[in-house]
Amino acid sequence: MTEPLWSPDPLMVEGLQMTRFQKEMGASDYATLHRRSIDDKVAFWSKVWDFCGVVGDKGTRVLENQDAMPGARWFPDGRLNFAENLLKHAGEYRDDKPAIVSILENGQRQVLSGTELYARSTALAAWLKDRGIVPGDRVAAFMPNVAETVIAMLATGSIGATFSSCSPDFGIQGVLDRFGQISPKILVCADGYFYGGKQLGCVDRINAIVAAVDSIDHVLLVNIVDDAPHLAVDVPVHDFSRLCQGAVKFEFERFLFAHPLYIMYSSGTTGTPKCIVHGAGGTLLQHLKEHQLHVGLSPDDVIFYFTTCGWMMWNWLVSGLASGATIVLYDGSPFYPDANAMFDMAQVEGVTVFGTSAKFIASAEKAEVTPASTHNLEKIHTILSTGSPLAHESFRYVYRDIKQDVCLSSISGGTDIISCFALGNRALPVYEGELQCVGLGMDVHIYNDQGKRVTEEKGELVCTSPFVSMPIGFWNDETGAKYRDAYFSRFPGVWAHGDYGEITSTGGMIIYGRSDAVLNPGGVRIGTAEIYRQVEKVDEVVDAICVDQEWGGDVRIILFVVLREGLDLTPRLVDRIKQVIRENTTPRHVPTRILSVSDVPRTISGKIVELAVRNVIHGRPVANTDALANPEALDEFRNRPELVT
Repeated sequence: MTEPLWSPDPLMVEGLQMTRFQKEMGASDYATLHRRSIDDKVAFWSKVWDFCGVVGDKGTRVLENQDAMPGARWFPDGRLNFAENLLKHAGEYRDDKPAIVSILENGQRQVLSGTELYARSTALAAWLKDRGIVPGDRVAAFMPNVAETVIAMLATGSIGATFSSCSPDFGIQGVLDRFGQISPKILVCADGYFYGGKQLGCVDRINAIVAAVDSIDHVLLVNIVDDAPHLAVDVPVHDFSRLCQGAVKFEFERFLFAHPLYIMYSSGTTGTPKCIVHGAGGTLLQHLKEHQLHVGLSPDDVIFYFTTCGWMMWNWLVSGLASGATIVLYDGSPFYPDANAMFDMAQVEGVTVFGTSAKFIASAEKAEVTPASTHNLEKIHTILSTGSPLAHESFRYVYRDIKQDVCLSSISGGTDIISCFALGNRALPVYEGELQCVGLGMDVHIYNDQGKRVTEEKGELVCTSPFVSMPIGFWNDETGAKYRDAYFSRFPGVWAHGDYGEITSTGGMIIYGRSDAVLNPGGVRIGTAEIYRQVEKVDEVVDAICVDQEWGGDVRIILFVVLREGLDLTPRLVDRIKQVIRENTTPRHVPTRILSVSDVPRTISGKIVELAVRNVIHGRPVANTDALANPEALDEFRNRPELVT
């Protein structure tokens, strides 16, 4: 076994909530605790409810139909209000410890105390009720990552309505593909946002959205870039800030555990996005477990995650309020005005939990950012990374150039479960290239092609028994056929997540990429992350995307690279890239062709889209380019003469 990059201090471990929970469950170590969380789900999840202080009525039953997958029902008699649980700490925040810090790229900073957050959220909730919004109605937000978006979500959840959001970098069709399916009555929107040093307007897109979605009865407008924006819509437009003023007497109604809270969306790069409905209770309990036990989040923490409102990490971040933590929101480019911007912010705000993407960490290393020598990040105890597999080199970079004494937790899950299957644990060591552990209560395994469990072998990531954050269904899928087909068609009764991974000898996990993007030259399955890891070692390369091309009755590997500005892809550089890949993997990993592009297409949440590129190089249509942040990047992959020989 290799030596860990980091091991926790035993005194620190003794003070963790995970340690206390483990002792109360009578478990001697994490492996034992995890087994008990699977073998006795009723006792485990009931204990999580009590340990994390859920406000509500747990009811007499914890799990009904516990062998059904899907079909199990959690806390069928339980009742709670999601927003009430996020606002329960409102009166405990101090002047020097606000509930929300909201920062825009241009330097604007808004601070909300717990009392202010409670007052504004309940005032807006009362207004929504007065306008006839009832439980189950949809409120849609076309918003940047600002405090007003959180207020809108809390107000929506307070009255039992269902919240759904898209970030303002979505194009019109991308928004309509989402909101057009769920028929919202309320649209919360901002007149614009800032990104990359530019001021970008949203008014024209708002006009088009309201014109196309005839269910919208009211527009709630947030002024960010313009004091007097003019919307040309046929429904009433209200000043968001005015609706949040005034004191109201508000009583939280409690709803069933599975009451619909959020509608999330699949990426939509292979067709119209799936509308995934998540319940209030499952979302709350899962996030509390992940925050308080796995991250160790407490009221002393300041948690930040770089995200937009179009990515599930936004929903995950704002749940930090339920643990009494301060949440830091940032909207803008993470590299503006320079590559130190996020570390500058973390130092100023006293961030203790710093969340970002694997791409950000790799880009920071390429930009030669060294916060360990330029910043005071002593308060950060945990760095979280997700969005794609974190390369071994990125693990080493974090400990070398960001902070030596920190728990680096690569986490993996998704929009489908609004949470994680594998994540971190501050009581466990960190091994290079590995996610520390499988999440408590998550019956996760790796299946080979024959559907058999394997360890220290690559295969399909599956979950073989129910967990609380399973979706309650898809929107407009009355029979549940689309839901079952999405996750249970490959292995009946087993959730197949679509990730290609491996459980290691340490009990950790390695994710090699998406199953549908796995390369298969000569019948050998290769995760794209295995190749990306090697390419990232080449200083001249700043980004890459790898796909397979049908060729001669088999497939061949094609690697596209983005080079540093001013560099050309010379034959010598091509040979060196191939050499690095060959020396560190196998000859089968070596691409047949390496080609240069100026950009890699990504979803709006920053994930590379191998399937879209694969379709383009085969001359097939890409179903939904509006799901991409940079759809124009696909043009460079079309009709490449190098791919016909």
